[in-house]
This record gives sequence, structure tokens and C-alpha cells, in this order.
Amino acid sequence: MAEPVVRIPDAKVALSTASVYPESTATAFEIAARLGYDGVEVMVWTDPVSQDIEALRRLSDYHQIPILAVHAPCLLITQRVWSTDPWVKLQRARSAAEKLGASTVVVHPPFRWQRQYARDFVTGIWRMANETDVRFAVENMYPWRYRDREMLAYAPDWDVTKDDYRHFTIDLSHASTARADAMQLLDRMGDRLGHVHLADGRGSAKDEHLVPGRGNQPCGELLERLARSGFDGHVVIEVNTRRAMSSAEREADLAEALAFSRLHLASALRVAGS
Repeated sequence: MAEPVVRIPDAKVALSTASVYPESTATAFEIAARLGYDGVEVMVWTDPVSQDIEALRRLSDYHQIPILAVHAPCLLITQRVWSTDPWVKLQRARSAAEKLGASTVVVHPPFRWQRQYARDFVTGIWRMANETDVRFAVENMYPWRYRDREMLAYAPDWDVTKDDYRHFTIDLSHASTARADAMQLLDRMGDRLGHVHLADGRGSAKDEHLVPGRGNQPCGELLERLARSGFDGHVVIEVNTRRAMSSAEREADLAEALAFSRLHLASALRVAGS
């Protein structure tokens, strides 16, 4: 008789350093190592350590945990991090990824007021992707909402599947905020999906980044589909733990997120017995 076995796909589960905010980048490495994550994604932001390649290398070596991805500084609060020129930011993110052994640079589409950058963004990302083995994975975003008003803050579009990119990052919290169907986004990304930001949401106008399983997004279903398709990119836990009342509560949330991911990535297969 064929026996059921558990197959863990090649996808690694990493912790975004943003998930420990307001604690430090260094704390994220410590927690990821202690909980058994496969690696980290470094969010480059105002923490000086996140911007320092040698400091990041030392953290990786000390905790024996690899850096799998670098998130370029694309947020409003990082407009002056690594230059005010968005292309210089991406060049530095690529250089950091290459030096640290990370396979992926995560990048947001431009803000609409970055007109020249937005106009050249699609062709520019292709040009940079052709110059390196590092994946530039462009992330789906969302319209900004206030009461009954909606503002399209990103260009060419918050829905990155409307444009031609070599690789995508799917973020389920962003899909929730956009009130988009995450599984349809996944279908449109197809085999160009290179990276996953796993977090939940309830459709709020604010980007929630809940622990997977605490919202209404198809986090488990998406992971199971990735497992069946042999997805070999990275699944990154990018959740908001700012409301944690203690370090222990934050760590418990991150342990729960890791367990959720591993559970749904494990798929039962039947194979012929010897």
C-alpha cells in the first residue's frame, strides 16, 4: 500500500526585520535564530544597522542565519536613506544583496509624484534585472483611502500585474487593503512569482499586517498552492507586532506565524512503498 508522507517544499520561511519594530534590526536576527526561521529579510530603513552591510554580515555570521532578501528603502520614512535618488537606492540594494548572498531585492512601485522615476520604472527594473542574478521582485501595493475618498498613490499602478516585470512579490496584507482577490493576483503573477510577504488582513483601509490566520485572507490556501506547485522562492513573515505588550508576546506572535507557515507548506503526498 502507498503510505502518506510529508513533503516540505524548497521554499524557505524568513523573518522580515520589520516584524520586530520598534525593536532593532539586531533583535530580529536574534529572534529569527532562536525560533528556527530559515533566514531573514532585511528591511532597509532608518535603523543604521539595516543600512550597514558589514554590520549585517556580522549579525548573520554570529547568529548563523542567512540573509535571504533585502527590502529596498521605498517607504515615506526612508526617502533620504541611501540617497534621495530612487535608482541609487536600488543600485545599493542590489549591491547589498550580492555582497550578503541574498537572492532577492524587494521593491515597491514608485509614488505618483516621483514622475520621472515612475515613467522609467518598468524599463529600468528590466535593465537592472539583466545586470545581476539577484531577483528584483516588485510588490503589489494598494490605493490610499480616507473616509470615502480614494487616492492612487503608486505609479504605474498599485496592481503590479498590470505591467511587465520579471518577478513579483505578493503581499497578502496589501491585497487585503486594496480589497483585491489575493488568489487572482497569484494567478496573474503565475510563474513570475518570486517572493511572498505573508501577513493577514481584514480589509481595513489601513495596511494591517496581522499574524497569518487572524484575518480573512487566504494565507493557508496560498501556501498550500505554492507547496503543490513546487515554489522555490522565499516566504517572508512581515507582520505588525507594535501592539505587543512585551518582548515575550512579540516572540509568541512570530513563533505562531512560523508554525502557521510550516504547517500549510507541508503537503501530504502518497508515494509507492518499497
